[in-house]
This record gives sequence, C-alpha cells and structure tokens, in this order.
Amino acid sequence: MSASKWTVAPHQIFQRCRVDRRDQAAFVGKLAIAAMLGVIGVALVVTATTIGLVTGIVLLGALYTHLVELQHQCLHHSAFVAPGRHRPVGVLLGLPLLVSYSHYRVRHLQHHRFLGTDRDSEFFGFDTRQPLTVRTLLGGLFDFRRLLSVAVQCYRSWRGTWRYDDGQSSERIRRDSMVEYRLISLLVLAAGVAALAGYGMLVVQLWLAPLLLVAIPLHFLVELPEHVRCDNDTTDVLRNTRSISGSRFTTWYTNGNNLHVEHHAAMTVPINRLPERHGEVRLLGKYVDHSYWSFYRQVLREVVANSRRPSRRRLDEIS
Repeated sequence: MSASKWTVAPHQIFQRCRVDRRDQAAFVGKLAIAAMLGVIGVALVVTATTIGLVTGIVLLGALYTHLVELQHQCLHHSAFVAPGRHRPVGVLLGLPLLVSYSHYRVRHLQHHRFLGTDRDSEFFGFDTRQPLTVRTLLGGLFDFRRLLSVAVQCYRSWRGTWRYDDGQSSERIRRDSMVEYRLISLLVLAAGVAALAGYGMLVVQLWLAPLLLVAIPLHFLVELPEHVRCDNDTTDVLRNTRSISGSRFTTWYTNGNNLHVEHHAAMTVPINRLPERHGEVRLLGKYVDHSYWSFYRQVLREVVANSRRPSRRRLDEIS
C-alpha cells in the first residue's frame, strides 16, 4: 500500500448511528423480497419438470443463505427501531440453515470484540489463518460437521445441559439458545414425520437438497472473503478485514456483507447505510477488491501455489 493512503484520516467510517424508520422500511422490504423468492422457489419445485425442479432447488438454497445474511443484521440490532423485534425475526430467518439466533449472536459479537487477537473465533468455524489448500476449501464448502454439532446442541438443550463453550454468557442467553435449539429439533422432527407420511421427496426437494447442495457451500463462499488473506495479527479494521465493491446484486444478496470493513468499523450501523462509507474505505482500506470474482481468482492462485509447494520440497529432498 502506498504511504499516501495513510495521510488521510478516517472521517465517516467509524461514525455510529441509530436505526430510523427508513432503515427499518429498507429491511422489511428485503424480507418481503425474500418471502416472494421463497414462494417462487416452492412453485418451481412442484412444477414436476426437470428444469423447474433444478431451478427451484438452486433458488431455495440461495435463499436460505440470504436469510442468514438477513439474520446477521438482526444480530446487531440494526434492522428495527424497536430492539425487541430482532430476536423473533432473527430466529425464523435462521431456521432453514439450522442456526440458533442467540448462540450465533453471542459468539459473533465476541468475534467483533476480539478480531485480530488469539481469542477471535467465528460461529461457522472456518479458520482464516490456516493455509488455503484444496482440502481446507472443500472442508469449508461442505462443512456437514456443523450439522452434527447442531444435533449435539439440540440434545443438550432438551436435557437442559446446554452451555456456551467459548467464553462467558448470561443465563438469559443460555435459556434463549436452548429454546431455539429445541425449535430447530422440532423442525427436523416435523420433516421426519412428513417423510414418514409419504412426503419424503418434497422434504428432500424443498429443504435437504437446497440445504446440503447449495446453501452450505454458498454460505461459505459468501463469508470466506471477510478476513482471509488479510493481516490477522492486528486489531486495525482497515488491515484485518476485506471489503468488496461488488455490484448492486451482490450487495443485496449478501445483505452488505461485501462491505465488511465498513461493518466492522461501526457494527450497529444499518446495512443499507454502508455503501455511503465505501468511498472512504476504498481510499484507506488495505484489502478492497473490485468484485467477488477477482477475490476468488486470488484464492485459486494461492491454492494452486500451496498445492505445488509439497512437490517442490520433495524435489529438493531428492536433489
């Protein structure tokens, strides 16, 4: 980075602001679009045509990922004017991807607090400090181990033994998380009952296939750029986090997750206000990419380079 970038002091990036009625209306509009897409996805699946079925599965899977990004805004209480609305809406948004709102919230806020330190850990578990290899990428894309973890959390919740295992949390968080994991287990049970009643194929087409084949891999791709290949040994948000300019579509689909420096600099700012801060981040941020494709190309180049290193070491040993 050129030294001239650091001659300009941040002005707007770290400014906080409260949610107002316009911000709330913007978020409600996103919820309405998501509901419409859900209806379209279901309609496509039940058309009984191959093209409609495949399109519907992809659309529903992409929607489930989008819902978690909307849930992320609820975690920060930056969607509604009344704070009490965030949890009920956030809980529902996380159900298709089996995400507990309260558990996610306490760990995600901890991520914000400890980013750039040894205590940083994200809810979805991909370690951005590990080398990028084919194995680590595939492990992130198809992180089905998280589903086993969810099953364990559900079991502990029904037994009343659930505890937050990555730091301190309140008794209220414990109770709320147990309620949400019980709700998740009831959803899974309802899907099982529907399958036994003869609707198993619909359960697969409307939920399991979109979840396993589309939503989980796509969610990983959305979250991967946030901090990977950044300076993970500093607490400076202008160096440990990446923003992607992207397009209107990617900004909408990721619910502003592409503007991640802006978000970490002032995490309670409503997502719809982040684009107005992006110009300053482009000037001051160390890691700002033009598009997701440009970022993924960098990742692929690093994966290829890392895959060649063991072969080079073996050649050196032979010689």
